[in-house]
Amino acid sequence: MRADIHQVADGIHLVHGSNTNWVILTEGDAVTLVDTGYPGDRESVLASLTAVGGSPEAVAAVLVTHAHNDHIGSAEYLSRTYGTPVYAHEAEVPHARRDFLHQVTVGKVLRNAWRPGVVPWAVHALRSGGTAHVPVTEPRPFPGEGALDLPGRPVPVHTPGHTAGHCAFHLPEAGVVISGDGLVSGHPTSRANGPQLLPTMFHRDLPRALTSLDAFEALSGDVLLPGHGAVHRGSVREAAQRARERAA
Repeated sequence: MRADIHQVADGIHLVHGSNTNWVILTEGDAVTLVDTGYPGDRESVLASLTAVGGSPEAVAAVLVTHAHNDHIGSAEYLSRTYGTPVYAHEAEVPHARRDFLHQVTVGKVLRNAWRPGVVPWAVHALRSGGTAHVPVTEPRPFPGEGALDLPGRPVPVHTPGHTAGHCAFHLPEAGVVISGDGLVSGHPTSRANGPQLLPTMFHRDLPRALTSLDAFEALSGDVLLPGHGAVHRGSVREAAQRARERAA
């Protein structure tokens, strides 16, 4: 599948893979890659890096919003092949290593198979490596507080609930928030469009996911780059409020 690349601003691209997005931040010849899609998205990930003027060798770091298979599919490949460091929130590091797996189970998917869109999504997830074993051998916690010394200068923002270590990334100078799965604009299993939480079955801790909308509300920005769905343009604060209203 050919990835669909959207330039959001200078040096900022949102890439739509197969049901999951990743973000490429460029600065000169260097690149920060936020998430890496499903294992089956690897060719699209590599092609998207080239398409924006980068390369796999130019990736200074992979940042992980969270360690579900549809977001870390090529993280270990890049680490092993190019020596790329992989960073995640400290609470997500053991998840990325697969010390444990907090991901929607096959049983839970089957119990929700009656819902519109769930069966086609599940078939696609299986074909794309959604149940593959893709641990990151040496994930690293973020090295310090505040902006990371990487292209784009992303600022990690802990937004737990979807997973314990789920993390968004704020680009304050650009007015952009990379929200991962803490706040999305669509999903194949959702009938809604626009800012929302993912369906309940995907969250490790739904009450915490709702509480983390407070963190999104506190971020300045007018562009939301979600892990699923289209770019959302408009106040990030209002987007979080809308998601809360929809979840009520």
